[in-house]
Amino acid sequence: MTEAAELPPAPEQAREVFGERYADAVRYAELLAEAGVQRGLIGPREVPRLWERHLLNCAVLSEVVPAGVTVCDVGSGAGLPGIPLALVRDDLKITLLEPLLRRTNFLTEVVELLGLDHVTVVRGRAEEVMGKLPPVHVVTARAVAPLDRLATWGVPLLRPYGEMLALKGDTAEEELKSAATALSKLGAVETSILHVGEGVVEPRSTVVRVEVGESPGGVRFAAKRAKAARTGRTRRRRG
Repeated sequence: MTEAAELPPAPEQAREVFGERYADAVRYAELLAEAGVQRGLIGPREVPRLWERHLLNCAVLSEVVPAGVTVCDVGSGAGLPGIPLALVRDDLKITLLEPLLRRTNFLTEVVELLGLDHVTVVRGRAEEVMGKLPPVHVVTARAVAPLDRLATWGVPLLRPYGEMLALKGDTAEEELKSAATALSKLGAVETSILHVGEGVVEPRSTVVRVEVGESPGGVRFAAKRAKAARTGRTRRRRG
């Protein structure tokens, strides 16, 4: 039996969550179960729980993403949570940021196949694109790194008064406490733990929200962004 054959039928909640994009969500699940497994983007054991553990778990993040904002999905991997979020929110401008070529190739194929015109795939690490990509309103991430390390990558990509939304598990509260000092140095002004997906996923998805003030990333990152921007302008003039 192939991994694709093990993909269970979409649960009824998927029709409600994805609406007009339901067929695209099914196709994405099939791509994850087939090409995603073959290319090593997800493990074969994840196929039977793709809907509940991955697609729906990520799609419900839309409950706490403001309308009409720009989003950068850091360490997007196989497109989680960026692709499910894009399927339910065509009002967002989403960048899928991923350093590995085989993953960005997959993401580009998915974006083109599903016609996600509001999604852009960028290959690179967060620290490399700082100052090169326009700052965003919201940074998303899932299973990328512990919160303190994730924040050093994600927070500097935010525009003033933006927020980072990190999907976490049972360790959310512990990670938030451990990262308190690091978050403060990065310009965080408020943090909270949210639970989303009532009636869709059980247990509900846990989201750590980190809101920043007027200097996301702190003074050091502000200087780095300014330097990167100046360098970019110089290169464009020379070109």
